Formats: sequence, C-alpha cells, structure tokens
Amino acid sequence: MFLVFTVILVALIFTYTNGFHDTANAIATVVGTKVLTPRQAILLATITNLLGAMTGAAVAKTIASGLVDTRLIPPEIGSPMLIAALLAAISWNLFTWYFGLPSSSSHALIGGLCGAAFAAAHGNWHAIIWSKMPEAGQHWWAGGGILFKVVIPMLVSPLLGFVIAFGIMAALYVLLQSWRPRTVTRTFGRLQLFSSAYMGFSHGTNDAQKTMGIIALALAAATQAGTFDHLPAWLNFLRTNEAADPKNQHIALWIKILCALTMAAGTAIGGWRIIRTLGHKLVKLQPVHGFAAETAGASVLLGTAMLGMPVSTTHVITASIMGVGAARRLSALKWILAEQIVWAWIFTLPVSAAVAYGLVRLAEML
Repeated sequence: MFLVFTVILVALIFTYTNGFHDTANAIATVVGTKVLTPRQAILLATITNLLGAMTGAAVAKTIASGLVDTRLIPPEIGSPMLIAALLAAISWNLFTWYFGLPSSSSHALIGGLCGAAFAAAHGNWHAIIWSKMPEAGQHWWAGGGILFKVVIPMLVSPLLGFVIAFGIMAALYVLLQSWRPRTVTRTFGRLQLFSSAYMGFSHGTNDAQKTMGIIALALAAATQAGTFDHLPAWLNFLRTNEAADPKNQHIALWIKILCALTMAAGTAIGGWRIIRTLGHKLVKLQPVHGFAAETAGASVLLGTAMLGMPVSTTHVITASIMGVGAARRLSALKWILAEQIVWAWIFTLPVSAAVAYGLVRLAEML
C-alpha cells in the first residue's frame, strides 16, 4: 500500500515539474512578442492547461495500458518500476531545465517507463509493447504500441508543426503585404491572446494526461495484485480494474482533477530559462509570428491528443517556431542553438530509459 501511494506522490511531483518545465511551450511566444507580461501569460496558461487537462483521456489510456505489458512484470516490482520511471523523467526534466533546453517531458516519461519495464521483466523485451497493427480497414494511427503511438508521432509531429507554421506564415506575408506594420502588430497582438490560449489548452490535453495514465496503471496493478482487498469502504475509489482493451481503460474523475490541478500549480511557477530560449534566443518574434507558431503547434497537439498519441509539446512548438523563422528567412534562425535543442531531443528517450533501468536494478539489490 505504501508503495502505491509513493507512486502517486512521485507522479504528482513529475506533473508539477512538467508544469513549470513545459510552461514555456504554451507562453514563450506570447512573452517573446511582449503581448503579455510573464505573469499575465502564466495566469492564462495555468487556466487553459487546467481546462485542457480535464478534456478527454485518450493519451492517459495509451500511457496506462498501451505501452507496457504488465502481465510480464512481477506484481511485487510493479510500484518500484513506476517510481523508477518517474524519477528518471524528473531527473531529465530538471537537468534540461537547468541548461534552458526545451526537451520533451513526454519522451522522458515514456523512455523511463520502457527502461524500467525492461529491467522489471528481467530483460524480457516483450514487456514493452513495440507495435500492435491496426485492424483491417483501420488507418495506421489506430495501431498501438511504441511504434504507432510514440516513434511515428515523434517523427511526424515536429515536421507537421514546421510545415504548417511555415505555410501559415507564408500565407500571412502575402495577405498582409499592403498592411501598415503598426496595424499588423496591433491586430495580431489581440489575435495572439486567442492563439496562446489555444496552445495552453492543447498542452493540457496532452501533458497532464500522461501522469493520469501512470496513476491509473499503478492502481490497476495494485488492484490485480490484491493490495486493495481489505480496504475500508471509504477507500474503494482506489480500486481500478485493468481493461482488456487499452482503449477502454477507465480513468477516474478524481485522478483527472488531481493531475490537472497539480499541472496548473506547476504552470503557475513558470519556467523562465526555457521561456528565454524559445521566446527570445531561437528567433526574434513579432505578434504575427507568435500567432502563426501557436496556431500551428496547438492544432498538431490537439489532433494527436484526440488520437491518443503522447507526443512532445516541446518538439511541436519548437518546430513551429523554426517554421515561422524559416518562412521569414533561413538566416533568421540561430542554427547552433537549434542543433543543441535537437541533440537534447535525441538523448531524451535513451538517457531516461537507462536511468530508469539502473534505478530498478538498484532497487532489486537493496
């Protein structure tokens, strides 16, 4: 029982760090364009993150039942496995936050989960659901496992963000060529309030749901192991039955509320180091550029969340900002900084997986 509650506590700590680490994704552009002050932007992001986190549960269901085969993991190691996965993700979040690099909290969590599962299953690769082909007549995105829910979206989503942002910005350049610069700035300063809210909402639909899935996974494993067999009646809400089909995994309302509020609290703290990187250092932004980047990024995030794909908010909005900068001119981007960001992306999955693997092995020896 103690380990189950430890999983929930560490999951909430991860959600909190995810909130201040990824706040920049939702508000960096609106701060960088000076449409809102940092405090105003954080308040907007906090409210919209909270609303988004309460909407749907497709991503949470993927994390809870779509990536790891819990049947191959001994029940007694299930909770330590989840704690190791979360600690690995938290460590990577704090490391990249310290250096101001916009890395992916999502992929840190997924990498940690896979590395911990591999260690808990004593090297059995089948503990990780690598791929589940879509049924006849279904599109590829109806498939499951790491391939369809993580790897393909990881490659496609930033590309979509870049291309859509480039297209929106190029179209705006054509449409606004006869406008006075002052009119463009004033008009898109107002419009960016809506695009920033849209970005914050989309961020909530994707990121807060990941920890909902971890908590549901821990509760389902504990229920299956009989941990809750002798609970008093008032704690029966902890019982969570594992669904035969991951798509039907139930995420209780109290889990959604708890994770949403924790994400909102983390968002309220803000992540100034990463805001400076995305909002000021990567490319010089005006309100029209911020509007294009946020609209493109938020649309990709919302679409993938509806499909149950836990993609990286960081990858999508960073690629969208790059797309806006490239539409202006390729030299507008600071390519050395972009290279550092991409390297952080590449190392996220393997490093977090290795750390989680080591933590599980260490727990087994103690």
